[in-house]
Amino acid sequence: MTETRSLEPEEWEFWDTWMRAQRLLTKELERGLQRDCDISKPEFSVLVTLWQAAGSEMRVGELSESLDWDKSRVSHQLTRMEKRGFVKRTQYGADGRRAGIGLTAQGRRAAQSAILVHGGNIRRHFLDSLTPEQASVIRAWSEQAVDRLESHRSETAGDGAS
Repeated sequence: MTETRSLEPEEWEFWDTWMRAQRLLTKELERGLQRDCDISKPEFSVLVTLWQAAGSEMRVGELSESLDWDKSRVSHQLTRMEKRGFVKRTQYGADGRRAGIGLTAQGRRAAQSAILVHGGNIRRHFLDSLTPEQASVIRAWSEQAVDRLESHRSETAGDGAS
């Protein structure tokens, strides 16, 4: 077993600053989606995921897995988005027996607009403030973190842990 070591004060300060920066950036990006596109972050996530899917359509279970949301959350979100005219329920698959979800024309327009606006906000609030060297370091670290954490997640899932 690896020895657990407490963080030094400057490490806690670094961690707190990192977490605050993430929270502030996330809030500002979410505010931009709401203000500029009249959609929420969850709506954006669904719109973009369906936008990228073949035929702008997926099985509801695939959407749930892709977003890493539980099926209940996806179902409630889709109901709200269906009422706004962004998505429609479909028959999916060769036999047409599986429940699917697809973008409507209004949903496609909302996705296109939101992708442009959100990309601009990401550029303005994050990318433009980085030097190429900083961006390279953050990207490399992020890729390592994703690999390490996804590997750990797979290992613990295989052990029956949740």
